[in-house]
Amino acid sequence: MNILVIADAQRYEELQQKGFGKHKVQWKTHLEDVLSLKAFDLVIDTLFDDRISNAVIYARNPEVPVLACMVKVSLSEVMHHAAFEQGFNLMGCNLLPGFINMQVMEVTVKDNDQYQTLDNIMYQLGWEYAVVADSVGLVTARIVCMIINEAYLTAEEGTASRADIDISMKLGTNYPYGPFEWCERIGVKNVYEVLKAVQESSNDGRFEVAALLETEYEAI
Repeated sequence: MNILVIADAQRYEELQQKGFGKHKVQWKTHLEDVLSLKAFDLVIDTLFDDRISNAVIYARNPEVPVLACMVKVSLSEVMHHAAFEQGFNLMGCNLLPGFINMQVMEVTVKDNDQYQTLDNIMYQLGWEYAVVADSVGLVTARIVCMIINEAYLTAEEGTASRADIDISMKLGTNYPYGPFEWCERIGVKNVYEVLKAVQESSNDGRFEVAALLETEYEAI
């Protein structure tokens, strides 16, 4: 396959570690820098969450499948953002920093017609995947960001230091990273925006962002 990757340096490095097999890869930081999508067999857009307007370009090239990072937005929302009159070619997945190298990639599709395309792509890439429901936050990112938020609330209360919270979670639950270590890998911006997006889509107070986390986000 001839693959176009839209990514910042961090996410591209994580994708390289995950591996593309023997496929030809071209890396760009902005979709607008690409003259034509027709030269590619697959697009992996790790920045789609923050650049929903890219959907308009993908809608004009329905023959090119797109694995797009959709954690802060859902597939159903994207469908209303652009007119995919010639066919819907987007598949949502968790391509946030820190999640790309996970053994199983979470993916969501619009309908059964996309399953065969998805399976073929993942087989060629050599990536394991699991199809999850189309919802903001998907599964793993939603859970991890909630855990991070709870850690910020605990730190706010002065119950324990950040280092102690990280150590406690790793030793007590056998997590690979503590909540604050996770936050550093994912990025405060992404954690905050995932929580806000989930809260707005679900109207659930459990996702209300901790004041300390919001303060750090605003300071970026």
